[in-house]
Amino acid sequence: MLRPILTEKTTFGIEVLNAYVFEVHPSANKIQIRKAVETLFDVKVTKVNVRNRKGKRKRVGRSVGYGKDTKHAVVTLAAGDKLEIY
Repeated sequence: MLRPILTEKTTFGIEVLNAYVFEVHPSANKIQIRKAVETLFDVKVTKVNVRNRKGKRKRVGRSVGYGKDTKHAVVTLAAGDKLEIY
């Protein structure tokens, strides 16, 4: 896990769905993410969803480049569990 993602949309997920969003290493899979969250925060993970985000197109003058690709993991916790990272 690289860092937690805290936006208006993820805050809604925390309050209503008990789901937290993290930016993870691009080669990490769902099993590795589940084990990392369970060992780091001592909670029970019920579900892990993963989405790959392509880097945005950047332009400086006439040259065009791309930002880095990122991988986000949406981790849903069992009822009663909570993370104290925010």
